[in-house]
Order: sequence, then structure tokens, then C-alpha cells
Amino acid sequence: MDSEGLAGLLEQFGLSEKEIDTYLAILDHGASKASTIADAANVSKRYVYSISEELEERGFVEVDDHAVPTVIRPIDPGTVVDRLTTSVEAMEPELRSRYTTTDQPAEEFEVIKARQTVHKRIKQLLSDARTEVTLSVPASVLPEIQPTLERTANRGVLVLLLVGVADGDHVDLESLAGTASAVRTWDALVPTMLTVDRQHGLLAPSQLLTTSTSDTKAISLSQEQLAPVLAGSFLANYWPVAEEQHIAAAADLPATYDGFRHAVFQLALHRAIDTDLEVTVTGEPVGNRDLPSTLTGTVTDVRQSLVRPATSTVPIENAFELEVDGEQYTIGGSGAFLEDFEADSVTISQVED
Repeated sequence: MDSEGLAGLLEQFGLSEKEIDTYLAILDHGASKASTIADAANVSKRYVYSISEELEERGFVEVDDHAVPTVIRPIDPGTVVDRLTTSVEAMEPELRSRYTTTDQPAEEFEVIKARQTVHKRIKQLLSDARTEVTLSVPASVLPEIQPTLERTANRGVLVLLLVGVADGDHVDLESLAGTASAVRTWDALVPTMLTVDRQHGLLAPSQLLTTSTSDTKAISLSQEQLAPVLAGSFLANYWPVAEEQHIAAAADLPATYDGFRHAVFQLALHRAIDTDLEVTVTGEPVGNRDLPSTLTGTVTDVRQSLVRPATSTVPIENAFELEVDGEQYTIGGSGAFLEDFEADSVTISQVED
């Protein structure tokens, strides 16, 4: 560290420029008279006497005013550093007691130019996922992110994965079994399209991740109004035409889902193996319907296109019908407007014989 860097650090401990010059002169000359230090620091002798008393109070120097003339000597730097460290550490409890943290809002939009940055962002978003992931990627990208995908699926997150298999690509279909909740392939070079928890998204042209000379760019976004639009495009335009390769086994029951699509996914799996299901939903009625905030009943129908056979009337429809005390109610997820009830949470149980 040079003198300028040392001076900058000393300034952080409250020393002025003249105080720093004086202190460094004391360090350079050792035990010295005020006149010697004044000449070296280009300050007045009176100033040296004045500032030396302040430096003594701070623990930087000792002033021997019994000697004639007065002698000013530096304290061993190790002792000075120890005292400063102790003082800084003593501040921490009080600083923490007064510290108020506020979450930094995520960047709503970001343009990404580098392929490795896109890889890193995909893995970061997957690691942070709590309820739901939709993802389409070229097959050549899969090895880079597959371990992160597997960990995400193993945390109980719904992962819908579409792999684009272009000419010359090879995909080990057996290795995809633990990678996602559902895996489909398409014999085409698909764009990379990722959505996480209906809040975050990423869109990248296939060339950015498959060629080293592409000048295309990716867009990352964090906006709950736009991320569902990306998910809707994935489910309506890509997912239905791809070939189903793997479906996870139905989850053990009872189970509670905050992600509505995951609940519908599990309902479809359990109905496929003829499980009689009872469901409790919490949320709120749609429109002016007079319904309580919690409904419990048996499932009579599921409308979805997440797994085959599709039972929805349109690709992005996810809903189910619940019979409660002889009455039929349709249940939708966040933003439902055609259904009777908008569910925030869904608990699925097996009806006991």
C-alpha cells in the first residue's frame, strides 16, 4: 500500500489531511521534538502541540510533556490497529440494533449479451424457484443446467421441461426421468424460454446459446404482469405440439400446494390411477358469488393440458370441479374470472374407503 492509500484509510477513521500529514511525520521520525515534526509535515509548531494532544486521546501517539522540550513518540502500530479494531467491533451491536433493512427490488428488465451470463441467470432463477417452473431449451444447453433442474424438481417444485432436439443433437431420454415433473421433446431448435413462480422470466433466441458468434441478446424480466404471458405462450404454443417423454409419479397424499398449476398437475396424475380425491381450497369467490373462503369437497372433473390426455377446452386452461354438499363449483387459480372460486392454496387428500 502506498502513502496515498494509507492516507485514505486513516481519513476513514476521522483524521483530516493535516492530521494525517502530522501523524505520518511522527511515524517516520519516531520520538521527536515538535519543531522537527512541524518541519517534516509543513505545519506550525503550535499546530503540532495541539494535534498531538488529540492524537494521544485517540491512541495514536504519546506526548511526554515532562521532557524539555516536549517529546512526541508514536505508539506501536500493532497496538493502534488492535485499538481501532476493538472500537469498530464495539460499534456493531448498536449499529445492528438501529439498522433497518429493505428488500432491493429486482431489476424489472435486463438485456443480457453473454451466453455464460444466460446460463448463470437460468441456474440462479431455478435455484430460487418455490412453486413452478416452465422451461424450453435446446438440447445442447441441457447438460449445463440439468443438475440444477434436478435439485429444483426434488424440492417439490413443478417443473415443465421442453427440450428442442435439432439435427445432430442427442438426448438420453432415460436421463431425463429425474430432471423435471414432466418432460417433452420437439424436433426443432426451440428458443430458451423460462418462467419462475409467475414472477420472473427469461427469453433468449436459440442462436445465443447454440453458436459462439451470435450477436443476439437475451431479456430477463421480473414483473408479475409479464411472466404469466411468457408461461401462457409456452403452454399454448410449444407444450401441446411436443412429444411427452416422462411424467413423474403422483405425489404422496395428503399434500398442500400454493402453486395452482401444480395442484392441477397432481389431480390429473391421481385421477389417472383412479384415486378418489377430496380437496380443500382456500381463497375467495369470483365476482359476487356468495361462497365462503374455504371449500371442501370431492373432485368430479379436471380440465388441464399439462399431461396427456389433455382435458381442457383451450391449452392454457387449468381448473377443476368440486362437489360440495351436492353443489358443483369450478375452481381456478390466480386471476380466475370464469370459474366460481379463485384458489390461493389447495390441499389434496385421498378419500378413505
